[in-house]
Parts: sequence; C-alpha cells; structure tokens
Amino acid sequence: MASAFGTKVIYDYVSADEVEDAHQIEVAGYPEDEAGSLETFRYRQSVAPKLFLGVFEPSSDKSRALLGYICSTLSPDLTLTHSSMSNHIPGPASQSVCIHSVCVSSDQQRKGLGTRLLREYVKRLESGEAGEVKRILLIVHEELRGFYEGAGFEWVGKSEVVHGSRPWFEMRKVLSTGVAVEPASVVPSTHIPPGLWEALQNSSARSRPVGRLLSTFANGTLDVGTDNSDQLQPFNKYDLLCPRAGCGSVILKSGVGRLVERASIQLEPHNQTQTLLLSPLPDPPNTADWWLVTPNPMQFENIGFSKAVGGTRGPTGRKLKLLACAECDLGPLGWCEEGGSEFWLACSRVGYRA
Repeated sequence: MASAFGTKVIYDYVSADEVEDAHQIEVAGYPEDEAGSLETFRYRQSVAPKLFLGVFEPSSDKSRALLGYICSTLSPDLTLTHSSMSNHIPGPASQSVCIHSVCVSSDQQRKGLGTRLLREYVKRLESGEAGEVKRILLIVHEELRGFYEGAGFEWVGKSEVVHGSRPWFEMRKVLSTGVAVEPASVVPSTHIPPGLWEALQNSSARSRPVGRLLSTFANGTLDVGTDNSDQLQPFNKYDLLCPRAGCGSVILKSGVGRLVERASIQLEPHNQTQTLLLSPLPDPPNTADWWLVTPNPMQFENIGFSKAVGGTRGPTGRKLKLLACAECDLGPLGWCEEGGSEFWLACSRVGYRA
C-alpha cells in the first residue's frame, strides 16, 4: 500500500532474520536505560511472532527494509506489572496484549507512519490474527499521551513499572472483540448493549472539522484572540486544529493559549523545502505570533513531541523539542524546551474552528 508520504510500504510480521534490524531501530530510538536488549527482542519474536509487526519498504529485488515495528507479549493481567512486562504467558486466559515498544526509524519519523502502523496493529488484533484478545496495555511517558489517545487509547494513570530514570504512565485500549468496557481499576459486570461498541468505534469516521488559516482573517491575530480590554494577553478565541485537510484534529481548546509576540524560532533546517501546508516563519531575530500554553502538556487535547533536537537551543540554552499533530504527525507546529513548562504554537501554523 502507498503511504501518505509517497513511499510504498507493506505490513508484515518481523521474521527471526529481521530481529536485529528491529533492535537497531530500538537502540536509536530509546535512551540507553530504556532500550530492550537484542536477547529480549529475540525472545519476544520467538514466543509471540504474531505480536511482532513491522512496516517495510519493499525494493525491486524483492527484499524489504524495516522502517518500524511494534512488539508485544500476552498476559492474563488486567494492568501492567513488572511480571506482565517480562513474561509471555500464552493460552486462552491471556487476553491482554502488552506492548513493549512502538518505534519508527529516525529518518521516517513525523510522517504519520507510527500512527498508521499502530492502527494496522489494532486492526489485526481485532480480526483475531493473534487469538482472542480483549485489550491492549502499554506504558508511555507523559508527552506521548496525545499520540496514543489519537489512536483510541485511554489514560489510566501512573504505572508501578520502573524502567529507566523517568516515570511511566499506563494507557489501554479495549478491542471491539472484547465484551466489556474496562475503567482504570475495576472490571464491570455489565456488558455493552449489542451494536453500541461498533457505533462508538465508527464515530471516528464522522466528518472532520476544517480549520481556517490565520491568513484568511482580515485582521490577523486580532480576529482570533479574545477581547483585550483588561490589557492582558488575549486567549485563543477558537479551538486550534491541525491544518492538514482530512485531519482537523483538535490540538487545543479555546481559551487555553495566550497570544504572545516574541522572537521567531528556526524550526526547520535552512536547506529544507517548507511544506505548503505550513506557512514559513520569519527568520530570527524577527518576531512572530505564538500561542503560549502552560504549565504542562496536559493542557493540550492532542499534541506530539519530537526528540530533543541536537544542536538547536532554546532561549534558556536547553535543547528544543518540536510540536506536531499527534494524529497525523504534521509539523513542526511549534516548540518547547526540553524539560520546560512553556509550549509555543505558531499562530500561522494551526487552523481555527471559526
């Protein structure tokens, strides 16, 4: 199938001969204290080959290059523990798929490939390819919450799992093959009425909102900010949306971001051709208009973060992270400093639900 970024890709299970390729992507994509070992990868592929899905770029000589993967094991547990993350327990009682890693090679990131791979993974699990399973469990760092919520996962809360130096948070997705909707801590005894779950799942097929670009407003930022009679920085009057046609995901609800004029930031390499979907920003030290969001990513409805950009520093000298739509990966829409509490969306790079 052809991907949105022009490369033909195929989805298939990672073979034993391709495990090392997956591990190389893992090592490049995770900090040293979080990356799984090659031995662990070989174990997962050998015991749960139909839970180790890859996305590949085929070549003319019938070979294929691994671009990304998802690997998991099975557990009977309803929440993630050190035991359920370390052991694969097959059998009909194991109805939880425990995702260990979702990773895309660095040169393919921020193109929507990770989102499409995750959706393909969910579709295969719901079709029964890996047996009868009811839920997917995973742990994430807080900044990736929006990415997984965009794929239908729900936030559970802080996990007891300790792996590396940073805290982890559990998320889950109840599959359409399951019979009950599970809250964070209790499995209810009631069942979903017939057809209700399918209706909820199909709600994502509704028409997406279409945002207006800032350039279509006669008075620019004066038209998209709240009245400023109190002399404070105005808030965003409208919901901020992903500007990509067909996406329209809500990034920030109205009344959350404050309008600030400040120095522009170089978000792309000087030699990179700017996508037509995103307007160019003024070269520093010229100023640009930004929506300032504080004090943490929880204020967003949907946002994705890049890794810290090597060699690029913010105003306080810390490395920058770039912001993107967590559903389709369009970006950069803005930036933040690594470990910072201020998040900046370019006013000209988001849509407005006006």
